[in-house]
Amino acid sequence: MTECLTTLDGIQFNEAEEKELASFAKALGHPARVRLLKILAGRVCLGSDLVDQLGLAQSTVSEHLRILREVGLVDAKVTHPRTCFSLRPEALERIRQLLGDLYSL
Repeated sequence: MTECLTTLDGIQFNEAEEKELASFAKALGHPARVRLLKILAGRVCLGSDLVDQLGLAQSTVSEHLRILREVGLVDAKVTHPRTCFSLRPEALERIRQLLGDLYSL
């Protein structure tokens, strides 16, 4: 069994990275948003297709996509009347990096 810490000496904190990881975690905190990312992995989808695949109201899907876009996980390309959504792999890589820092403690 590992002993409890008696001091935080030697542990590096980075508030900006902690906030960044927390914002990603908050965006991923709903099953519908996780499902959207799975659907978008490796492909581009029209917003209407996402509504059909999720079985949720269009306004609900739009809200989930807005949250994912705000943290940079999803891109939206508007070509009226359509909006095409895609996953941003560099954002997923950033999450992986931030989580990887936890293993180095």
